[in-house]
Amino acid sequence: MSVRPADAPTSHARGVQRLLDSYRAIPAHASVRLAKPTSNLFRMRAKRHAPGLDTSGLVSVLAVDPDSRTADVDGMCTYEDLVAATLRYGLSPLVVPQLKTITLGGAVSGLGIESASFRNGLPHESVLEMDILTGGGELLTVSRHQHEDLFRAFPNSYGTLGYSTRLRIELEPVKPFVALRHIRFESLGELVATMDRIIDTGGLDGVAVDYLDGVVFSPAENYLCVGIETDTPGAVSDYTGQQIYYRSIRHAHGIKDDRLTIHDYLWRWDTDWFWCSRAFGAQRPLVRRAWPRRYRRSSFYWKLIGYDQRFGIADRIEKRHGHPPRERVVQDIEVPLERCGEFLDWFFTHVPIEPVWLCPLRLRNEEHWPLYPIRPNRTYVNVGFWSSVPAGATEGATNRLIEAKVSELDGHKSLYSDAYYTPAEFDELYGGETYRTVKRTYDPQSRLLDLYDKAVRRR
Repeated sequence: MSVRPADAPTSHARGVQRLLDSYRAIPAHASVRLAKPTSNLFRMRAKRHAPGLDTSGLVSVLAVDPDSRTADVDGMCTYEDLVAATLRYGLSPLVVPQLKTITLGGAVSGLGIESASFRNGLPHESVLEMDILTGGGELLTVSRHQHEDLFRAFPNSYGTLGYSTRLRIELEPVKPFVALRHIRFESLGELVATMDRIIDTGGLDGVAVDYLDGVVFSPAENYLCVGIETDTPGAVSDYTGQQIYYRSIRHAHGIKDDRLTIHDYLWRWDTDWFWCSRAFGAQRPLVRRAWPRRYRRSSFYWKLIGYDQRFGIADRIEKRHGHPPRERVVQDIEVPLERCGEFLDWFFTHVPIEPVWLCPLRLRNEEHWPLYPIRPNRTYVNVGFWSSVPAGATEGATNRLIEAKVSELDGHKSLYSDAYYTPAEFDELYGGETYRTVKRTYDPQSRLLDLYDKAVRRR
């Protein structure tokens, strides 16, 4: 039985009409962009003066069907709202990105990852069909069976081929609690080898593993975080108050156990945006007690970063103290698991950022996704690092070094932040002629930005 709010079809239809009206109101010579108040992108963009697409009516969960384990969702619905709707039925999206305000449409067009990705892949793999407003102004339903070229090119297109207005996705059953085992290693090689065994066997010590990620605080202190769903009731930890999740991982040796509700597990990183809230003083005990709980979430920290980017606050402070300017290094990259140790050894030698996040990934099947062509039947490890380093002699010096190393190791990086590839390098990594063919078909007048212009030239 499909569980659908009574006004969902009408509300969705109104939202689609508002979107279409806003598209038609944009002058034919002007670029089409979203009129979006928030973003989880980290690249600076050119200022937009023209009106954008109005997606304000496309923010809801339209239906949850517990029998077929599917959900119909507006393109701008956040994962926070989606998870709240599905958990009522003991269900969850197959992959829930770490930050509450990431939208379903954003995770599909811009990729997303989490600790279920070693068994469930990436969010776009669980999409059954989508309605997309193309750059040419058409509203098309796309799937593996209709407009397949657009369906497959949409992931990692970042709104340059169109915007999703509705998505139907698969769900999976979940249990009410997650038992955690934080396993400490003094060697990155041992951590990678253990990660490989868990992925290969699907379990740890004969017990099936549901979630797997890790944190490297230094080459000599690194952890795998193993999550196992359970129905067994019992005491659970709470990291939405004074306690901080990433600090709870650390211990002297061996294994440390913990338990969370499934809800708090899915959002364990959001309260402090992994460890990034420390940059705002929010992890100092006195400050934390005074910091309103409603502001302990990634969306608020992102607003603070937005102010810094807009007004150059951090650079001014560094200059006032006589320090050189800094380069922002905010990236997620994927390298094959067998090259992960090599990348981490190189990274900690050349890039002064700690800690970093690790998240293993395998595509669910042998399908091809041309704009992010990682190989099926191969395990990758996402390495996330989000900080800044002293600026080099050229713009983006450290980011460029990282890009070159990742390509050398047969990896990829996400495009949500600064990128410095040449057009030829970008073509080789992100779809090339396949992208241009789909672009010409569904956006013949180039009303939407080109992917290279958006991701590298920051237009």
